Amino acid sequence: MSQKLVCNCNGTMPLDAKALGVPVHNSLCRQEVGSFLKALDGSDSLVVACTQEGALFNELAEQAEKPLIAPLRFVNIREVAGWTQEAKSSGPKIAALLALADMPEAEPVPVVNYESQGRLLIVGPGSQVIPWAEKLSTSLDVSVLCTEPSDLPLARNYPIYSGAVSKLDGYLGNFSVEWDLQNPIDPEMCTRCGACVDACPEAAIDLSFQIDLDKCKSHRSCVTSCASIGAIAFDRVDRSRNAQFDLILDLRMDPKMRMSQTPQGYFAPGKDPLDQALVVNQLLEMVGEFEKPKYFAYNEKVCAHGRNGKVGCSACIDVCSTGAISSLFKGGQGSVEVNPNLCMGCGACSTVCPSGAMRYNYPSVTHQGKELKALATVFSAEAKKINLAAAPSLLLHSLKKGTQLIDGLGRSAHVLPKQFEALPSFVIPYGIEHIASTGPDLWLGALAYGFAEVVLLLSGEEDPAYHAALEDQANLANAILKAYGFDERIQLVMADSAQDLQRVSKAMGALRQRGALPALCTPASFGLSNQKRETVEAVLEHFQKQAKAALPEAGVPLPANSLLGGLAINKEACTLCMSCVGSCPEGALLDNADEPILSFIEKQCVQCGICVQTCPEHALTLQPRLQTVEQRKQRSTLNETQAFHCISCGKPFGTTKMVDLMLAKLGAHGAFAGAAMDRVKMCGDCRVVDMVKKEL
Repeated sequence: MSQKLVCNCNGTMPLDAKALGVPVHNSLCRQEVGSFLKALDGSDSLVVACTQEGALFNELAEQAEKPLIAPLRFVNIREVAGWTQEAKSSGPKIAALLALADMPEAEPVPVVNYESQGRLLIVGPGSQVIPWAEKLSTSLDVSVLCTEPSDLPLARNYPIYSGAVSKLDGYLGNFSVEWDLQNPIDPEMCTRCGACVDACPEAAIDLSFQIDLDKCKSHRSCVTSCASIGAIAFDRVDRSRNAQFDLILDLRMDPKMRMSQTPQGYFAPGKDPLDQALVVNQLLEMVGEFEKPKYFAYNEKVCAHGRNGKVGCSACIDVCSTGAISSLFKGGQGSVEVNPNLCMGCGACSTVCPSGAMRYNYPSVTHQGKELKALATVFSAEAKKINLAAAPSLLLHSLKKGTQLIDGLGRSAHVLPKQFEALPSFVIPYGIEHIASTGPDLWLGALAYGFAEVVLLLSGEEDPAYHAALEDQANLANAILKAYGFDERIQLVMADSAQDLQRVSKAMGALRQRGALPALCTPASFGLSNQKRETVEAVLEHFQKQAKAALPEAGVPLPANSLLGGLAINKEACTLCMSCVGSCPEGALLDNADEPILSFIEKQCVQCGICVQTCPEHALTLQPRLQTVEQRKQRSTLNETQAFHCISCGKPFGTTKMVDLMLAKLGAHGAFAGAAMDRVKMCGDCRVVDMVKKEL
């Protein structure tokens, strides 16, 4: 167990030391700082219930004579509990948050490395890029690409190019830029001697050292004056240029990289001088070696992206806002490839992945499950002590922007309680790296652990694709709950930005007015698995045991984006060719070695649709639905028919329907008249023997 230092922030929080089981300080960061310094001498980990003064406490810990043996952690109870309209009844929430801070840290994950030598390309109109190049050239290895001409410095202190960007991609330390030279003068070769300016009779060349083609009358005097240098060519064929850079400062009005999360090392601050200056400060710090977490883990074996040259599920590719995920086919087998340097850790790919092949790993669902279970368990236990029959609500939010919103709301509600509604006493915030990284497995798992509802707080900076994905997944999770007779318990709260306190305040006020909800079921004891479908199956089994309504025999329809469901088959069209069996990446479709039977295990199906696309007869249709756990585990027969036996040896080698179909299609062809038609009725071995006999 850790030492816990709790402070009521100069008496502004009504904390009950007896109920919390720890002493409560009044000014831990000021007059009572000695208590903190004394706690540093212990060997246990230390939890300080204050995040605002975290920098101060860290500095004091670094200056202490005795180095820290155990980690120093911080937890915020002020803005989320103590500074709320229901602070006096927030004891269970505070106890739960303190318990969360006691949980072991997540296992470390692999890292992704970057190396930047400071090779910076500034691209944009010459009037904007040249001044910044002059300022930065003494600190960074600067190059300039002018997309619009402007007076150039006569000194060649850094490379200057001109043209239109045709391609720009990459990441910190590895950007590749291609552009087309569109003017007869190549500024990379130009020495800025001014001979062409003097020689041009139309004054079509100025100190931008670019030719104004509207003024130029093709005298070519400039070409002659530059003959020894060769920087001017009106008939230049090869206009394509390319180079590698570590950093990009894009000052164009229409930047090429327009994704919501641009790669590390790429900055497009717009035309505001202040924004440009702030970005420049960041650029100066991006020289050296850097690393970031590898946010994802990918299991190609269960990926349902493609089989036999057919694309099935492409959900992760479609939702990725950074272009980090691409399709990869080898020998007809489809998988996806993730560039870890481009991945920015949103986790939306894992949220929409139906098979669990793409898994968010920072931290893992297993680790998050343990923390959520602790939160729900401690809150419920503390609530019972004060006869509070309320289940907690889980508020999921992004660590950076979401925390900024929640903290800002708590401060505003403390100062202006009549204008702002802070978090209700039953709402427990839980920060995750990115709000898009969480999906139905975690949400439903939280409900199974005893949370009454899950609220997703979107701060407004997320990519629109993430909004759509989370709405779709929330609709799916609510549809599953309704199938068992439960109320909808997953909802989204959307702010316009991290400063949009009014909208979040309104949402929290609505929750407070409604009051706490009861838990859906008795708390589950199982742990959440890193395998998405294992978690989902465990949750479904738990819900089914305590469902308020029994599932009908045919199951309950689910939304089209469901990761659960079955297959409908047109038996008249199906020839039992078994091409669907070979295409199924999850083993949900099965054949039979002894007789023509097509079987199906619904639990294995991820609704990827490869079988539907592969079927030559278009006999299959996806059927998103929820059946009972027992039904989904069973091996059911989709179609069966009589086997066709070889007319020569009697061995079964196909279905009667398939052979009849072949005979009907080939009967009108002259090449299959007489004995040739009989060979269609033979197995492969007998067909060869018959052909050899006829030739002899």
